[in-house]
Amino acid sequence: MPKAKGKSRRHKYSYNLNRKRLYRSARRRAAPRIACSHIRHAWDPRKSMAQNLAEMGLAEDPNKAVPIPKKLVGMEVESDGQQPGKKLVRKPYVVNEMELEASLPEKKSNTLSRDLIDYVRYMIENHGENYKEMARDEKNYYQDTPKQIKRKINVYKNFYPEEYKNFIASLKPEKMEVQ
Repeated sequence: MPKAKGKSRRHKYSYNLNRKRLYRSARRRAAPRIACSHIRHAWDPRKSMAQNLAEMGLAEDPNKAVPIPKKLVGMEVESDGQQPGKKLVRKPYVVNEMELEASLPEKKSNTLSRDLIDYVRYMIENHGENYKEMARDEKNYYQDTPKQIKRKINVYKNFYPEEYKNFIASLKPEKMEVQ
């Protein structure tokens, strides 16, 4: 089979191109990657990182912001409330928004797949609490052992306790009618 045209051509190296300068200028122009949206919106690209963070009331270097106190034996250090060289905070809303966001309770994201929920419900409907029977069931496609099935049912109970109680309550009248 013939070769594709242009593939056999030798690529020439450009000796006149200064690759170091290209790399440095691209690196210098790149803006910092900021994960927090509050900081991203308040960021001024014309200022340095230290100036931006100081305006927001954030620390550039945590070791300098909260120094480790040197304990003096027999002497107590008193502070008059004013620290020399303290910077003026021009954008305090950034810190306030970040504190507000941090104080919000964490949202639970515990969910199970619909397939697993259907599997557990099917097993409980047909076999009740008999895990050995569940392991021999034809719908046990993954050939789970009785302990694995029990663990899956317990996970379902823990993630959806109210739904599980309602499901068990709906099964009891059906069993009464059958007997």
